[in-house]
Amino acid sequence: MTEDPSTFEYEEIDFVTGQPYAQWERARLGCPVFETAGASLGVVGRPMFEVTRWDDVEHVLRDADTFSSSINNEHMRPYMGELILGMDGPEHRAYRNLVAHAFRASQLERWDEAVIRPSIEMCVDDVAPLGRAELVRDITRRYPVRVICAIVGVPVEDSDQFHEWSEQINGGPMHPEAGLAASRAMREYLEPLVEARRADPRGDLLSDLVHAEVDGEKLTDDRLYGFLRLLLPAGAETTFRALGNALTALLLAPETMARVRADRALVPALIEETLRWETSVTQVSRVAAADTVVAGCPIPAGAAVAVIVGSADRDESRYARSAEFDLDRSTQTHLAFGTGPHQCLGMHLARLELRVGLNAILDGLPNLRLDPDADPPVIEGLAFRGPRSLPVVFDAVATRS
Repeated sequence: MTEDPSTFEYEEIDFVTGQPYAQWERARLGCPVFETAGASLGVVGRPMFEVTRWDDVEHVLRDADTFSSSINNEHMRPYMGELILGMDGPEHRAYRNLVAHAFRASQLERWDEAVIRPSIEMCVDDVAPLGRAELVRDITRRYPVRVICAIVGVPVEDSDQFHEWSEQINGGPMHPEAGLAASRAMREYLEPLVEARRADPRGDLLSDLVHAEVDGEKLTDDRLYGFLRLLLPAGAETTFRALGNALTALLLAPETMARVRADRALVPALIEETLRWETSVTQVSRVAAADTVVAGCPIPAGAAVAVIVGSADRDESRYARSAEFDLDRSTQTHLAFGTGPHQCLGMHLARLELRVGLNAILDGLPNLRLDPDADPPVIEGLAFRGPRSLPVVFDAVATRS
């Protein structure tokens, strides 16, 4: 017997420092769909419901006819432009087909030696002789944005600027002025690069996107810049948090660190369990296209629906000891990349970056461990989760020549 949604004791959770898992656990066990205040997530003027259990989350993500993605246009279109995240049906399929080929695993492997390994090795080499580092500042924030900039065709020396714009664009609903300014600045920066690729393709992702064509259709400028404004923040922000979460799991469990260091065949399991245990993006947005019912809870047409993949991936009915990190967990499937028609296009790139990054850090920073003089790391946040800092020590080594 589940709880009446109207009696569920909802607590507002801080967007940046919050710890939502206890509330989501109460919901899964008693009231798996409940109405919530949406202001903290940029939803105003309509009711909002959170969906917390695995089966219900999977159902909502797969039923694109009942649960539309168009709501993403409302709070992100002013900052990102015309978004694939806000499209449904044939329009979404046509747009996705134009960009999907660039994200196939076979396509991305070509960037491994040319871009991904040099990017992480540069970050590791910068700190290897020092014997100590703060991994978020020195590696996890720098590495993914350098990768995505290099793959797209943006000069790597401008990656710090793109990271700043990315954070401001992602935070647009909460800080509109900064988000709009970053959106304009990113487009102004990209426009001459796009025009150059139109005249002279160079084999990078930007060239692929500019010249992509399916059934005689190409990306319009609005959709091209919309995709780039989505891709650059998503490629930088989500992967850096996921890498920080994986490193946190290892650093808090030295015996697991020792196992993975000794047997790199465990790295894929480490990545998948990290994505389940502490996904970097905990929720996605939908809007009910018609009156419907989920887990016995009526949801009216027009209501916002927060699909809590971070809660689904800790569903007790699917995972034993669901709150624990378990490298040997037999069930490796999760919803960190979503499912259904909007499943994350960048999931193969994210997994590749995580695999290469973790191996390079373990290789380049021997005897990596938490700094005993610093506070232990904490993974925090409501919609985006990761550690703010990871102070570590290790055996100093000379930088490779």
